[in-house]
Amino acid sequence: MIAIISLLAVATFSILIVRFATIALTLTGLSRDTARFQAQSAFTGTGFTTKESESVVNHPARRRIIITLMTLRSIGIVTAVSSLTLSFVSTENAEDAWARVIWLSTGFIILILLSKSRWVDKYLTKLIKWILRKWAHLEVKDYYALLHLSGDYTIMEIDIGEDDWVSGKSLRELELPEEGILVLGIRRKDGTYIGAPRGDNHIYPGDTVVVYGNRGILLDLEKRRKGKEGDEKHIEAIKKQKEILHKQEQIDKEERGMKNA
Repeated sequence: MIAIISLLAVATFSILIVRFATIALTLTGLSRDTARFQAQSAFTGTGFTTKESESVVNHPARRRIIITLMTLRSIGIVTAVSSLTLSFVSTENAEDAWARVIWLSTGFIILILLSKSRWVDKYLTKLIKWILRKWAHLEVKDYYALLHLSGDYTIMEIDIGEDDWVSGKSLRELELPEEGILVLGIRRKDGTYIGAPRGDNHIYPGDTVVVYGNRGILLDLEKRRKGKEGDEKHIEAIKKQKEILHKQEQIDKEERGMKNA
């Protein structure tokens, strides 16, 4: 029974460690989904190779978090396997073995339910952020929340090809703000980065454009090609953005009316 308790303690510790790392990575500027994926990947040793992984490795604070995760992973896995082995090797009969299986299964089910609980997530996140702000030397800014990356809004990187609708045009010609799209930066083919670009900046084949806006419109922009069809989709996107703005104005009016009542 002690071995089973030890194993469940290791599992709880592992969940907390991944949660700590996820929030810590979020505070360095990663989105929650990306941070969770990278933390889980590092802790399990999966080792996915992506652009996001490169951004983690090239960032000093993120690199320290990942190294810590890898170290704790090796300790945790060895301890868990040892506890599980001892738990079943020491059983004297089949009934005792089945009882331990039931206890172990029940414990893991409870852990899974707790890990998915919104209430637990809310208060655990607050606690972890407080600990990180007090004891960790991180730039503790939740950029994901700051940019309101929730609901239908997100940040995307779009690789520009020769036939893309935006290729060869200036930002002023594209009128992307009319679609509700903000261009946050342009990374040239040679690695040069233009932050907060202006209307005179052009987008060329081989560039990577960092954009912020409605997810559906951004995905449409990524697929949009040159020509009449691309121009028509631009007009449709402008109409859709006007509808979104109209709905937002209606909500604002209703809220103001409730406050003045």
